[in-house]
Amino acid sequence: MTTLSLEIIDSPPPPVPTPTTSQLFSILSSNPNLRELELTAEALPKDADGSTFQVPLHHLKVLSLSGDPYRLFGLLRQLILPEMLDRIDLTGSYSTVKGVSQNIGPYMWEYFRRGTWFQDRLEISSYSTSSFVSVSVGVVRTEITTLAPQATLAVAIDAPLPRGGLEQLFVDLITPVPRERVVSFAADTWVKLPEELYSTMPNIESLCLKVESLKGFLQSDPRGPHANMKLFPSLQALCLKEVDMDDNEWGHLIAYLTYQTSGGQTISLDLSGYLPCIAPEMVDKVESLVREFNYRHHP
Repeated sequence: MTTLSLEIIDSPPPPVPTPTTSQLFSILSSNPNLRELELTAEALPKDADGSTFQVPLHHLKVLSLSGDPYRLFGLLRQLILPEMLDRIDLTGSYSTVKGVSQNIGPYMWEYFRRGTWFQDRLEISSYSTSSFVSVSVGVVRTEITTLAPQATLAVAIDAPLPRGGLEQLFVDLITPVPRERVVSFAADTWVKLPEELYSTMPNIESLCLKVESLKGFLQSDPRGPHANMKLFPSLQALCLKEVDMDDNEWGHLIAYLTYQTSGGQTISLDLSGYLPCIAPEMVDKVESLVREFNYRHHP
């Protein structure tokens, strides 16, 4: 057997029994050539007793675990995995955000630094709702046919979180990543990430964000530790999505582009959102500040 996929979700009585650790390990030990392992919800054993017994899965390529974080990471500690997987997906279901950094952070910090793959150029893409955050980290491929490792970390919370809680979740999930290696960052979320996080990714070349307002956009706090420093000194391409542009927002955008391109740096700009009746002089001004300007109006 090369693939094992087991999903057990809550169901009306009689419930489907959760496999014990010994039962699961018996299956895994009998299939040393396993390449894909996916366990979801109640398929994660809940009788972990802190045993030091470990199961080698030296040929595993894809690992996907989703469910209770304590059961999930308890199982991970008992699996001997290859130095690097083609894909690892970990989704923890939490009642609060307290345990996220304690569970995911230490394991993924070690994983990202275990081999040489994640010491290459990296790309991050993220997505969120009011109670779910997902961050995917991949190696930038040099060729279309090149297989690049990917890791996806996700957190589901029982109840909707305030904006500050979502920001902290993003920070907790991105912190283990070798951020100095990140060259591409895309966030499909309205969450505004803190300046402190952006300042740890100075090599970003491509940035794609949803934006509510461009006032003070991506400019360091003049009273903060990064005053007078560009947050993205290596930026080459900027994509802004779902922007509601009025005269004030155009002024904020021009102020940012003037700031970002000072010193001779050139970038391309892709703008989409509510862009009614764009004044020609605004387009001319933006085009004078960027290498390439594309915009699309979405009513």
